[in-house]
Amino acid sequence: MVSDVLRVGVVTGHVPLLEVPSHITKPKIVAKLQAMLQSLRYDFAIQKPRIAVLGLNPHAGEEGLLGKEEQDQIVPALKELKNKGHLVFGPFPADGFFAAQSYRQYDAVLAMYHDQGLIPFKSIAFNDGVNFTAGLSAVRTSPDHGTAYDIAGKNKADETSLRQAIFTALDVVKNREIADDLAKNALKKNAIVEKMNVSEK
Repeated sequence: MVSDVLRVGVVTGHVPLLEVPSHITKPKIVAKLQAMLQSLRYDFAIQKPRIAVLGLNPHAGEEGLLGKEEQDQIVPALKELKNKGHLVFGPFPADGFFAAQSYRQYDAVLAMYHDQGLIPFKSIAFNDGVNFTAGLSAVRTSPDHGTAYDIAGKNKADETSLRQAIFTALDVVKNREIADDLAKNALKKNAIVEKMNVSEK
């Protein structure tokens, strides 16, 4: 999920809440973070992305008092990626993280399950949020809401999310083209970086 102020990914998608803990594994968290890091660089042109990771349990497990998933799965996943030089942080308690607007300090947030990530996202960015699928060769976006047939033809619909989905797709296509072009021509990349450094002085 993508908006101007918040990007959210989830470890588990449409999984019953009862089954979520069994899906919270170190390999799955590492894979999701790697996919997010790649997408933030390639699709959104963020060279060194910063990702916040939420805990599964209340208060992010309270050092094992309220659940072991943070200590057994989430923290080891974060350590593995930190050791490779990636900027991943957490696990954060979800309620305080969003209440304090801490998401503004990061390029993306990885939630553990569907409602943990999508409830705050839609509360913050419902009208202009975009559903974006990372990791595909084709660019795929859609509005972040349903079809709303109950208001069809009544001049009540807000087209903002649809428009943002189109704009996001165009931006991603452009960013991918630039990234592919720079990857093919390292000299051009160095020239662009030097030009940017000069313009910042």
